[in-house]
Amino acid sequence: MSPTIPKTQTAAVVPSSGAAIEIRNEHPVTQQDQLAPGECLIKLSCTGVCHTDLHAALDDWPLPAKTPLVGGHEGVGEVVAIGNNTSHSPVKIGDRVGIKWLADSCLGCEQCRKGREQNCLEAKLSGFTVDGTFQQYVVSYVNHVTPIPEGFDSNAAASILCAGVTVYRAIKHSQTTPGDWIVLPGAGGGLGHLAIQYAKVAGLQVIAVDTGAEKKKLCLELGADKWIDFQETKDIVEEIKALTDGLGAHSALVTAASSSGYKQAIEYLRGGGTLMAVGLPGRASLEASIFFTVFKSISILGSYVGNRQDAMEALAIAARGEVKCNYELQHLNDLSSVYEGMTSGHVAGRIVLEMPK
Repeated sequence: MSPTIPKTQTAAVVPSSGAAIEIRNEHPVTQQDQLAPGECLIKLSCTGVCHTDLHAALDDWPLPAKTPLVGGHEGVGEVVAIGNNTSHSPVKIGDRVGIKWLADSCLGCEQCRKGREQNCLEAKLSGFTVDGTFQQYVVSYVNHVTPIPEGFDSNAAASILCAGVTVYRAIKHSQTTPGDWIVLPGAGGGLGHLAIQYAKVAGLQVIAVDTGAEKKKLCLELGADKWIDFQETKDIVEEIKALTDGLGAHSALVTAASSSGYKQAIEYLRGGGTLMAVGLPGRASLEASIFFTVFKSISILGSYVGNRQDAMEALAIAARGEVKCNYELQHLNDLSSVYEGMTSGHVAGRIVLEMPK
C-alpha cells in the first residue's frame, strides 16, 4: 500500500529574485499521477543548508536562479511515490535516499559518459533550476537520488550530500599522495571542516586556515596538523612555507568565497603543486601570476560538486565513522536567521533543518 500524500505542505519560498524568504504552510504537493516517468516524490526528514542556497536566494551569481524558488539541495527522506512508466528504477517506495545539488542529468552525453554528470548541458540543479529541499515533499529523479547507507543517521548524512561530496571529489583529484601537505583556507566552515577529515582519510597532512578560537578548536580536534589564523598571521604565504620545509604545500583546496585565497595559493604552492578551486564567489575573478604559474608548473583545476559515484564513496566513508559532520540542528522555520548567520560568518560547521512533523 502506497503512503498517503497530502495536498499541501510547509515550504520556504523565495517569491522573486532577492526577495525575503516566505514560510508558506499551504504550498502544493505534487501528487503521484503528476510525476513524469523517471521522477519520484521524496518525503523529507531533514535538509542541510549550504552557502549555495544563500547565493540562490540572493540571486547574486552570474547564472540566474528560477523564481519563485524553493531552495535547498541536501535533503534526506523516504521515497513515497514513483512516476508511472518509470522503467528500471534503481529505487523503490520506502527507500531512504538523499538529494544532491545535481538533481538530474541526461546520462547519455559525452560529459555524463565521462563521469562529469554535473557538467551535463541538460543538468537540473536542486534548489536552483528546479525546486529543492526546503519543503516537506520534493520531486526528484530516480537515477540521481543516492541511497543512504543503513544505520547512518539522516541528519549526519544530509551535509555529506553536498559539502562532503564536493570536498571529497576535490581531494580525490588534487594530484596528491599520502604524506603530502594540503592547505585548506576556510577550514572551519561547512565545507572546510569536512575537507580536513577527508584529507586525513587520504593520508594527507593538513594546514587549516581560518580565524577565531572556536574554529581553531574545531579544526585541531578534527585532525588538522597545523593552524593559521589569517587575521593574526602577518604573512600567510611565508608561514605556510615555513611549515612545509620552505618548499610550500603540494595542494590547496580553496572553499572560501573570496578571490584572495586563490591568489595566495599560487604563491605558497611548491613546484608541481595543484590549486583546487572549489568556492564559488559570485563576482570575484581568479588572479594569479602567469609567470609563476608556468615557472612552478602549477595546475589550477576547477572542481564542481561530484558525480553519483563520488556521492556513494563519500557517504560510505562517513557511514563508517571516518568523517563526521559538525552540525547544529534547527527548524525549517529558522531558515532566515540561518542565512543571517552565514552572511556574518558566524556559522562553524553546518546547519541541518528538521522538517515539520
